[in-house]
Amino acid sequence: MIYLELFWSYFQIGLFSIGGGYAAMPLIQNQVVEIHSWLTMTQFADIVTIAEMTPGPIAINSATFVGIMVAGLPGAIVATLGCVFPSCVIVMTLAYIYYRFRRLRIVQGVLAGLRPAVIAMIASAGINLFFTAVYGTTSLPADPGRINIAALIIFLCAFFVLRKWKITPIKVMAGSGIAGLILFSLF
Repeated sequence: MIYLELFWSYFQIGLFSIGGGYAAMPLIQNQVVEIHSWLTMTQFADIVTIAEMTPGPIAINSATFVGIMVAGLPGAIVATLGCVFPSCVIVMTLAYIYYRFRRLRIVQGVLAGLRPAVIAMIASAGINLFFTAVYGTTSLPADPGRINIAALIIFLCAFFVLRKWKITPIKVMAGSGIAGLILFSLF
């Protein structure tokens, strides 16, 4: 039964995650943390971090990691297949339709209408991860003064380095990991 739940959950994620992996984060969080309670929010944040650092799409990496945590290697295979299957069918169908009707104004209008929704989903995922890192919860707590100073310092420094010097995100993540190791062992 767990395999069917894993497949169905990641099938829905693969089906409705328009805009890529970061846009899928709220959907993955909803399925994995809120509906099925397979992971805590802290574990989910850890999975997102690991999935982001490993090669490949973040949604598929998270499916593999969650599947392993929930049901071992077979769970990883089932969750990954559930995540990939709808995308393959949708992409093949849309590629055919787009190739055939790409010059129509309505097709261009649909694509233009999807862009703001994708941006909102990515922003939602980023805000949730920020609150989880800084406050330990997915929303602003009743006492916003209870902030994880070390996490906020790492975030601000990483953001500054990314914007100022345009260093690759991999180097910034590695530096943030080292800074986290140092700061969290001190506090």
